[in-house]
Amino acid sequence: MLRSHDININKTAKYYTLGKLSDEIKTVWFVFHGYGQLAKEFINEFLVLENKATLIIAPEALNKFYLRGFSGKIGTTWMTKDNRENEIIDYSNFIESIFKKELNNIDINKIKINVLGFSQGAHTCVRWLDRFNHKINNLFLWGASFPHDCNYNNSYWESIKAQIIFGKDDRFLTKEIIEKEKKYLISQNIKFSFLNFEGKHEISKEVLLKLN
Repeated sequence: MLRSHDININKTAKYYTLGKLSDEIKTVWFVFHGYGQLAKEFINEFLVLENKATLIIAPEALNKFYLRGFSGKIGTTWMTKDNRENEIIDYSNFIESIFKKELNNIDINKIKINVLGFSQGAHTCVRWLDRFNHKINNLFLWGASFPHDCNYNNSYWESIKAQIIFGKDDRFLTKEIIEKEKKYLISQNIKFSFLNFEGKHEISKEVLLKLN
């Protein structure tokens, strides 16, 4: 008889940073890349925010694959539909370990914490926050909205206000999808606002500079 078994293992994971942890740090950004991307490339989108008072942290998804064929450029994905619950637990624990490692010696009540998820990374960061309920200042979901598999009817999510950012020509967020998402967010009592810009499914440096 065929049976499936799960086993916990140790795994070496990776993340990247811009900025250096010091007493000067006033703002920490956790930024989450999308499907097929690498954190070391994605974090470069945030160079415009780099200064002595800012630390930017970009976790990299645990699952790697060749984007085309069997060699060449590599991409990553946070999860697939296969074994999805364990994938969510694994990447949430991975992100949490980064949070603890980087901010363990900081009084987080004295700094601003911004969380930004792009595309698939938006669902990733929301699920992580849903599990660990960290107090953050801003939640930016870029090119995506909230996943529909979390329970938002609790005091934690009542305290979170999110901004959903998307390009007017984003092929993944059409007007029809936006309207459906808006109805869903209202039904879940999620506090949100929309910000759109002239562009596609991409990070806009001009918009980034306006976020706070």
